[in-house]
Formats: sequence, C-alpha cells, structure tokens
Amino acid sequence: MISVGRIIAIVGPDSSPTRRTVGEARERGQLIDATFGRRTRAVIVCDSGHVILSAIQPETISGRVQQEPEGADG
Repeated sequence: MISVGRIIAIVGPDSSPTRRTVGEARERGQLIDATFGRRTRAVIVCDSGHVILSAIQPETISGRVQQEPEGADG
C-alpha cells in the first residue's frame, strides 16, 4: 500500500523521461517493483524519491486514489 499523500505522479512506463527516472531510482536503490512478474503498466513517483512499478493501469490507480476516504493515509 502507498500513502496517497506521498504520491507526486502516476505515469505510463513508455516515455524516455520515465524510463530514465526508473533507471536512476534503480541506481539509488529506491525502485520498488510491485508488478509480481507481470508487465509494468504504471510508474508511481513518490515525494521521498522512491519509484514504484505497478502492473495496474495508471487510470485505475488514479481512480482508486480519488476514491480514498479522508484520513485513510495517516
């Protein structure tokens, strides 16, 4: 689970800047692969510098974030 207040961006994995961000996070040891072996469909960037790879579509994650009840993230 991710604290909603820590999310900066939810983007697709296909652009060059996103791939560069993922590579830099990997080098820093701040990459979290939450795909469980499936194809990466979304990249979540957090304010801590962590980058999370997800197998869920960015639109689905965004919808879930918007449905989050107030006070549920801390």
